[in-house]
Amino acid sequence: MTWVGLIIALAGALGYALGAALQQYEAVAEGASLKLVRRPRWWIGGAIGFTGACLHAVALSFAPLVAVQPISVATLVFAVPLAAFMYGRKPYKAEIFGSIAVAVGLLWLMLLVPPHHVTPRLSDGAALVFLAVIGVIVLITQLFATRVHGPGRALLLSVGAGVVTASVSTFVRVVGGGMEGDWGRLVHWFTLAVPVLLVCAVVLLQRSYAVGYFGIAYAGVQVIDPITSVMAGAILLGEPLPTSPSTAIPALLAGALTIGGTITLGRLAPDHSLPAPVELAPAAPPRPVTASSEAS
Repeated sequence: MTWVGLIIALAGALGYALGAALQQYEAVAEGASLKLVRRPRWWIGGAIGFTGACLHAVALSFAPLVAVQPISVATLVFAVPLAAFMYGRKPYKAEIFGSIAVAVGLLWLMLLVPPHHVTPRLSDGAALVFLAVIGVIVLITQLFATRVHGPGRALLLSVGAGVVTASVSTFVRVVGGGMEGDWGRLVHWFTLAVPVLLVCAVVLLQRSYAVGYFGIAYAGVQVIDPITSVMAGAILLGEPLPTSPSTAIPALLAGALTIGGTITLGRLAPDHSLPAPVELAPAAPPRPVTASSEAS
């Protein structure tokens, strides 16, 4: 069943990447405001991204967090070229190399996590503490984001979006993976928390996209989301982390590769929609000089 989950996760991740590229283009043009609801392409991107998220949720019902989350990382190498295509240009070499570095580094980190096949269980108290921690992180990132500009702002906003997205994945894993054929387990506040958190994640994502640095914003979410999910799986759900000394050096190398790729993406110029050409009014003809004008 794990392979079924991985295949579904790949399809969902590709859809999420396409939807993100479409929505980022519109967010840059209109800003993260209610004006976006008047943009058909933003809705199309949202529908595609939502379909990808639904497939991701289904995948989490078949496979654990540590197996499903790394799949979404690989789509970074597709999302950045898609965003470049939206602006009618070829991807920069730095975008390609940075995306590959982040994807390979994070995928490497995720592969170091040992497999786990125990039914996820989460108490109400632990869930509330988890949400409180997520809320504090979002508040801090939003506060600091108001004081910086450029890629730093995009990265901070994407961190907030990433931890909220990870909370969605965690609750979906608990609800879907804990059903075991009993649909009655869906009647729980965890199930209601999923759409609320998803809406919050979408709002935070649009804010990070609107800054204009799609590579750094998307990479930030793709890095923070799986790392937070794996940590939540380990701390809250009892999923194992790599503890063997032999994994320490590979983990450091993978982390360095991920950080290097993120820095590379952060140095790129922002994407912006091309402004409409401004038509200059024709210059007024020179006023003829007359005797009366000279006299005045």
